[in-house]
Amino acid sequence: MGKVVIIGGGAAGMAAGIAAAGHGHEVHIYEKNEKLGKKIFITGKGRCNVTNACDMETLFQSVVTNSKFLYSSFYGFNNYDVMDLVESAGCPLKTERGNRVFPVSDKSSDIISAFSRKLRELGVEIHLHEEVKELIVEDGICKGILLKKNRGKVSADAVIVATGGLSYPTTGSTGDGYQFAKSAGHSITELSPALVPFETKETVVKDLQGLALKNVEVTILKGGKELYREFGEMLFTHFGVSGPVLLSASSYAAKELKKGPLTLSIDLKPALSEEQLDARILREFEGAINKRFKNALVHLYPSKMIPVMIERSGINPEKKVNEITRQERQKLIDLTKHFCLTLVSLRDYKEAIITQGGVEVKEINPKTLESKLVKQLYFAGEVLDVDAVTGGFNLQVAWSTGWAAGSAV
Repeated sequence: MGKVVIIGGGAAGMAAGIAAAGHGHEVHIYEKNEKLGKKIFITGKGRCNVTNACDMETLFQSVVTNSKFLYSSFYGFNNYDVMDLVESAGCPLKTERGNRVFPVSDKSSDIISAFSRKLRELGVEIHLHEEVKELIVEDGICKGILLKKNRGKVSADAVIVATGGLSYPTTGSTGDGYQFAKSAGHSITELSPALVPFETKETVVKDLQGLALKNVEVTILKGGKELYREFGEMLFTHFGVSGPVLLSASSYAAKELKKGPLTLSIDLKPALSEEQLDARILREFEGAINKRFKNALVHLYPSKMIPVMIERSGINPEKKVNEITRQERQKLIDLTKHFCLTLVSLRDYKEAIITQGGVEVKEINPKTLESKLVKQLYFAGEVLDVDAVTGGFNLQVAWSTGWAAGSAV
């Protein structure tokens, strides 16, 4: 049995460590932070959405980039395998809305503790505060790593790079893995923050800041072409828009947004057709027949939104409800079904949950996660050009690819 060195003690690194040690290898994890799983600690608002309890078809559909590459990894160690591993290590789980899986305690630290316990049981050596400077590659074979601060060389029979991406740089994700990959001759695809809020051209979002809208349908358009459509929850911020449906949208829109602005169209009442909405507005107006327009909208929109809807509709706020014309009502319907904003950019890596782009997967063996260019060198997790939507899917990519690499060495 050989000596395996893993660079990075996040989700992919820990899964790789457990799998490799389970096959009888001597395993060493080198982590630059003071603890393992620093990024896991903040996922799911500190609760850790560990995976998603969906079927395999949904698992693949939830991957935005290079889903076919994950075929062996997902089938080799799936979402239910992750749940079994975590629960067997003493951390009970629960499933919430959207099949999102969390620890019963709502503490991400319990997930990290469960993995740490498993690593300890298997005799994995964890080296904290240890930063890797470079890979040692000789004659097309990875022979080990060189540590920073003159800490010398560490020889190995296999090296697994599980360093994460560029998102949340305060957790140590500073793109080291891309440099290691480049030095070994690998290509890195274009990098972008993903699962990240959008900035809008319109400043009206400042008036709506903090307003969360539930059960809306958002559509992102490039000219007349639909890039993304989803139903769910969103949030207005001082700079633009955020919330679950828009974080996922960022992964589909990132590349197009680099070429120019996109249109966000929000359907505030997706459950109603235009005819049904017209009937609903008429009912509201009949109940407020002598009121002014500005005072007749309280049951139709959140209070923060009313001044914006009045301004955008172009209807005089002082106008009596019984004087509003059919054309004016139609304007209100159009605005309700298509509340549009201009998306101009994404927020940066500090706010991104993940990085889109990474090590070109054509240069990696999908069954083993070994480099096709350098023997005994493996890549797992976010460092690869693979990403998914929110809901526990990106962590599942990390667990599955880490496990595949650790099992294959």
